[in-house]
Amino acid sequence: MGVLDGKAAVVTGAGRGIGRGHCVHLAQAGAGVVVNDIDRAEAEKVVSELKGGGARAVAIAADIGSRAGAEELIELCCKEFGAIDIIVNNAGIVRDRSFLKMSDEEFNDVMRIHVGGTFWGSQAAARKMREQGSGGVIINTTSAAHMGNFGQVNYAGAKGAIASMTYTLALELARYGIRVNAISPSGSTRMSATYKGPDGKEVELPYIDPALNGPMVVFLCSDEGNYITGQVFGTGGDRIALLSQPRYGDTMLKPGGWTLEEIQLHFKSQLGNRLEPIGLMKRPYPFYDGVKPSAAKKR
Repeated sequence: MGVLDGKAAVVTGAGRGIGRGHCVHLAQAGAGVVVNDIDRAEAEKVVSELKGGGARAVAIAADIGSRAGAEELIELCCKEFGAIDIIVNNAGIVRDRSFLKMSDEEFNDVMRIHVGGTFWGSQAAARKMREQGSGGVIINTTSAAHMGNFGQVNYAGAKGAIASMTYTLALELARYGIRVNAISPSGSTRMSATYKGPDGKEVELPYIDPALNGPMVVFLCSDEGNYITGQVFGTGGDRIALLSQPRYGDTMLKPGGWTLEEIQLHFKSQLGNRLEPIGLMKRPYPFYDGVKPSAAKKR
């Protein structure tokens, strides 16, 4: 008996890496799996692997970066397995470029797949789950890059949007018995190979099995996780981390509000000495001497 026996799941971006790992663990837990990848051949390989282990699986190469593609996915899941219980929004791309050089196409492509794909996939699945009346689970995929990462304003922005979407969807969909969480996965994949350090230079990262994110996904989809919603978890490797929710931190209060002169007088001693470090590597706040151009430009 598996904890997901009789359930039906859709996984996007499932032909390789982290998505493939999700499929393997969902299938081992008893779920039927729709394996979606824009590379149909890779999706078929995963399906063959799952079926070889006795699982139910079907491949599709729908474009998750469109409403039509998302709806096609959910329709196939319901046709093959009779329902949709789980969607894992995993599909993603990177188009890394420093901000001042980034093109509209590089920005829009990343937003379309990550943010658009999460929106369309989640909406199509949630509408069907509401119609079924039996609840369901949505798992989104964010990234530590949304804390800030050199050369990834498009990707970081998309992943930050997905985290915020997760909180909102959890609030809106709870009435239908639909739980919404996100993972910030780790794993050695083609996307992780593009990682650059805070100085913009390539960094060689240690190997992490991308399939190690799958067990937490299964747990969140199981009845044991029926009280968990609106959360983001760091997964993969040796860790499971609960990410802190966005919140207001240290605060200055003054009845009647603040004048400019009062801010000038009090800000540095009250808040200015507590500025948050920024970026994925979280170095100590580096700008206390001022943010200045590296070389003066003649006007």
